Amino acid sequence: MTWDPRSLPDLTGRVYLVTGSNAGLGYFASEQLARAGAKVIMSARHPNRLSAARAAIRRRVVDAAPDATEPLILDTSNLGSVRSAAASVRGRGPLDGVLLNAGIVHAPKTRESTVDGHEVVFATNALGHFALAGELLTALAEASGRMVWVGSMSTALTPYDPVDPQLTEGYSAWRAYVQSKVATTSLGFEADRRLREAGVPVESVVAHPGYSTGGRTPGIVGVNEPSRAKRFADNLQAIAAQSKEHGAWPLVRALVDPEVEGGEFWGPRTGSRGEPRRQTAAKITRDPDVAARLWSFAENATGVAWPFAQAAAVAAGR
Repeated sequence: MTWDPRSLPDLTGRVYLVTGSNAGLGYFASEQLARAGAKVIMSARHPNRLSAARAAIRRRVVDAAPDATEPLILDTSNLGSVRSAAASVRGRGPLDGVLLNAGIVHAPKTRESTVDGHEVVFATNALGHFALAGELLTALAEASGRMVWVGSMSTALTPYDPVDPQLTEGYSAWRAYVQSKVATTSLGFEADRRLREAGVPVESVVAHPGYSTGGRTPGIVGVNEPSRAKRFADNLQAIAAQSKEHGAWPLVRALVDPEVEGGEFWGPRTGSRGEPRRQTAAKITRDPDVAARLWSFAENATGVAWPFAQAAAVAAGR
């Protein structure tokens, strides 16, 4: 069947967690899931912004159930917040999928550290999601669910090898962002390899949004309110850019399409825009030696060892 991102299959009864739901790709992914009948656990760092996003979905998805969304306060740069949020989600039962979307795109000009002592971009984009996915593995296994990691075109443009993931030396905003996305993508592929090896019926997929900009995105009060200058500048890039609404399409397809398989990489048709298609990820992100190194680093940095054996036992006992 032809996949229509504007008309998703019925997702009634499914439960998904989306990190960074208050704006951008996370908001539009949440809206698209809710429109298809799913229950969406919407997470963000700021309660007021999360409330505004949930209110926007209530306005825009008029036939959604009153409980179509649930709020969850989660800061992926803070490992304590990750553990607390994951415990809350596990307590509600099986989880059909998690979209590991939250992140910093515009990195700070100078290196900053989190409360846990990690470089903030790497912590937010990669380490926090590694820890969250591990903490949620048993809940995902209960539903034979799926995790989707959000990659980036930047990994093909400047394929940095993150030999110093925390950038203790040679920090730059661009390198911090790209390295975090190389790590995110590598960890997503490595997760799929390890899940298969352990016999855990959870799929790990990577997807990227192409070149998605706020200035080409519908204006939504409390969610996306670009200035006139932003609209003008982003519309000058129309030949290569798309809205964040459309940028969410590959992410959502990777999360819910039964034809998608673990270990795949999805993105817009042209690379920067268009309907979602299977694609080939940057070579460095497919290097198993790089991935194994990053996995070990993430385990040590977060203190989270994924409970593969427990997840396999949970799935077998369903």
